[in-house]
Amino acid sequence: ASQTVLQQLGEQLAEVSDICFFLLAASTIVEVVDLHQGFKIVTNRINTKSKKELFWTIGFLTFFLSAILNNLTITIVMVSLLRKLVPNDSDRRLFGAMVVVAANAGGVWTPIGDVTTTMLWINNQLSTIPTVTQLFLPSLVCLIGSLAFLVNQVEEDDASVAMALPERTPLDATGTLVFWSGIATLLAVPAFAELTGLPPYLAMLTGLGFMWTLTDVLHFADEKEGLKVPAALARLDTSGILFFLGILMSIGVLDKSGLLKELALFLSDNLPNLDIIATVIGLASALIDNVPLVAATMGMYDLTEYGTDDRLWQLIALCAGTGGSILVIGSASGVALMGLE
Repeated sequence: ASQTVLQQLGEQLAEVSDICFFLLAASTIVEVVDLHQGFKIVTNRINTKSKKELFWTIGFLTFFLSAILNNLTITIVMVSLLRKLVPNDSDRRLFGAMVVVAANAGGVWTPIGDVTTTMLWINNQLSTIPTVTQLFLPSLVCLIGSLAFLVNQVEEDDASVAMALPERTPLDATGTLVFWSGIATLLAVPAFAELTGLPPYLAMLTGLGFMWTLTDVLHFADEKEGLKVPAALARLDTSGILFFLGILMSIGVLDKSGLLKELALFLSDNLPNLDIIATVIGLASALIDNVPLVAATMGMYDLTEYGTDDRLWQLIALCAGTGGSILVIGSASGVALMGLE
């Protein structure tokens, strides 16, 4: 191999590794919280006797939690909860569709909520504050519009939802501490990266180091190995991380070969403006996984021409994130729903 190829391969691998290490550390932190049953803090607060009220409650809970804890994890947590709350199969499918829509909309407006937004953030197409302030309202409109349409299909019946609610079991002090520590760690990552200027993956790995130390100290005496970080790492979906690695390396080849630039020129010549281009990408993400789509778009348009927080990047984050909800195969959350149901 020529020196140029080796250099390009090294650069691409360094770029892709940033995203993979970030996802690995973030997923492990969430897994540690789950091992300590930390999500009981959320589920114990659900108290309603109406299906429609439950529909809106779970929708908004999913929306805000997915912005902090990533949409795939929250989809899995909420769908598992729905199995206990909604025994009817057809009702549960409708609720499941709502969870996917809410999770994808919620994941758009923070750098850590959805893998596509994370990719754009790590590669400097987006920054933290403008992403939150400018994408929150469009994401909320997507959520409310979708839920207002879907809620009309929810039929109330004589069976009280309250009867199906899982028994509230108190969370011990250790679980509560780990839950709030995990949330604080994830929320601190963008601030840490902005203040220090270090890459986001280092901020997330630092947070994982803190959680590792915390759980080791908490379980030093009782020696509950199943509640420590190594146990959480063993439960991770490693194949998903390797999928991102493979996809992003493949897109890198297309980028370095100049094919993505040619595609960008073709779209610019044949579509009248960037709004339509972003919309087309959003509709395409319903059929094709949004990770390779966004990765390809990052290679198509140059940061020198479209700077950090340019309207194009924000539109791509919004359209690719929410467009994946159109079909169940269009997003990781939808695929997770298929697997669980």
